[in-house]
Amino acid sequence: MDYNLWTALLQGIRNALPSLSASLREIIPVLFLIIAGSVFLELAVYFVLAKGLKSRYALPYTLLAPSALGLLAFLGWPLIFNVGIAFSNWRLANLLNPSFGLKYGLDNFRKVFTEPLLNTKASTFGVIFGRTMLWTVVNVFFHVVFGMGLALLLNRKLRLRGLYRTLLVVPWAIPDVVVGLVWKGEFHQQFGFVNLMLAKLGIVGPPWLSDGSWAFVAVCIANIWRGIPFMMVIILGGLQSIAGEYFEAAEIDGASWWQQFRHVTIPLLQPVLGPAITLGVIWTFNNLNAIFLITEGGPSEQTNILVSALYNAAFGFSKFGFGAAFAIVIFVILFIFAGGWLRASGALKGVTEA
Repeated sequence: MDYNLWTALLQGIRNALPSLSASLREIIPVLFLIIAGSVFLELAVYFVLAKGLKSRYALPYTLLAPSALGLLAFLGWPLIFNVGIAFSNWRLANLLNPSFGLKYGLDNFRKVFTEPLLNTKASTFGVIFGRTMLWTVVNVFFHVVFGMGLALLLNRKLRLRGLYRTLLVVPWAIPDVVVGLVWKGEFHQQFGFVNLMLAKLGIVGPPWLSDGSWAFVAVCIANIWRGIPFMMVIILGGLQSIAGEYFEAAEIDGASWWQQFRHVTIPLLQPVLGPAITLGVIWTFNNLNAIFLITEGGPSEQTNILVSALYNAAFGFSKFGFGAAFAIVIFVILFIFAGGWLRASGALKGVTEA
């Protein structure tokens, strides 16, 4: 048995060697070309900055140049391609011969704001945008509140503190697919854990996934549970960077716990909270997984948010040009929010001043 197994394994390796060798012959020149190009780019950037512009930041910019070029290639080109698709009538019916033009782009953007985005007449941009805002505000609020509470507890001297930290990070480490499918089962009206526990307390469990309002509550609960660990870890890192002398001085001045939290902790956490909340809003605003895996936007499209409506429009209805225009609208909304929030909160003030 073992002999036959080893024979089959060796035979498989022997059969794979020719194709592997051919692949290496194709890949190795490309790798050398990338390495040589990166070295040439760094030398050119350093020569221009150090010798030509006399910049004191020549070395840091030189080291960042290949990464910046890679980001530009992998992020810039898809963005440009998406804009091109937005100004087209590309859909499944004309998949191989779409037409491009300004009139198609204007028509796509008009449809985003004036026509139902999905099957139901109530699935207009205004309705779904309002639901998306409610979804984002509720989730991020509880992420920050519960994340802050857990971080404050874990920042104190506790026995087995490392174990608690590890266990509390587990929800964030679980893949989204597993989280979504597990919570979908837990919210089953008859056999789900949530309703079974409510029945033990003498409470009739609601129809979580068959009623629009309760389905929205269900996906919020699942996403709040999923996102708290991330915010907890970020805030805990910020708390541990605050010197204890600040709190000692506040205690000497007679400040209460709440006064210390409000006037010492929160201001010193501002450089951490600003970017964390920005990321939390962007991720929650664009969180397709929770909606798609638990409710699929139902019932009757009452739990759809903008990103799930975009997914259905682009891939469910195969309206690629319309979907690309819809994606640009979402990008602009988030870009305006991120810029306004970071400026208003002063989260990047220390970075820009440096």
